[in-house]
Amino acid sequence: MSNHPFVTVRDLLRYAVSHFNAAKLFFGHGSANAVDEAAYLILHTLHLPLDNLELYLEAKLLPTEIAAVINVIERRTNDRVPAAYITNQAWLGTYEFYVDERVIVPRSFIAELIPSHFSPWVTDPDDVTDILELCTGSGCLPIMLADAFPNAHVHTADISADALAVAKRNVDTYQLQDRITLHQSDLYTIVPNKKYQLIISNPPYVNSASMGKLPPEYLHEPQIALGGGTDGMDLVRTIIAGAKERLTPDGILMVEIGNERAYAEAAFPELEFTWVSTSAGDDMVFLLTADQLP
Repeated sequence: MSNHPFVTVRDLLRYAVSHFNAAKLFFGHGSANAVDEAAYLILHTLHLPLDNLELYLEAKLLPTEIAAVINVIERRTNDRVPAAYITNQAWLGTYEFYVDERVIVPRSFIAELIPSHFSPWVTDPDDVTDILELCTGSGCLPIMLADAFPNAHVHTADISADALAVAKRNVDTYQLQDRITLHQSDLYTIVPNKKYQLIISNPPYVNSASMGKLPPEYLHEPQIALGGGTDGMDLVRTIIAGAKERLTPDGILMVEIGNERAYAEAAFPELEFTWVSTSAGDDMVFLLTADQLP
């Protein structure tokens, strides 16, 4: 690699994009295409601002810098490692989180709904005092929930001790230790037995057939955080079954299920789901009020 012709950031960007396209990489963990992913990885590796690529395109690089960038490009291409695991960095909206292979890379359509405080179903965010979030992973959703609902305490659960270690790191970074309590729990098993105004979850929901077709990038993620059984609804069944007794009379349950709407409606034909609009359409997130729950 010492005989490479690269001199500038532009040279490496072109090389990375060509490399990524030739390898037919999958972009589903933050970036939408090869250009954005290449730019992100190059700027991050060079410790440059992520929002100012144009300023540095013609910058000449040191041999050590070029070698570091090429190493990252090769790792992304040859090992199919998601970019977030290479940089230990991911975002939801404007929020930045630490991530590694102990958790899935944060991605959630529920995150889009938090800044509007789940309006119109929540009329006054200041009145929300108790939130339960299930399958927390990296802790991204409880952190966003605590920020959006300033008077709320968020109890959050995950079955994985490894995931909770990552979540604790992120909670500590945001200095929310007094407002977020982490529980190692199989869903409701050992969370506090109390009434919550909101129960929120982005659980494992990928059905078995789809699990077998996932791109290689997803195989680096904890499979326990992806697979939801034959129809993807294994954990959703438990979440729905236990929600009513834990919600206040005016409480709501919100669950993200990705592309599994058909399976959800088949599994729960008696329920009248409200499908909440997100950037991906009207079939990624459902809502049920306490009085709709069995």
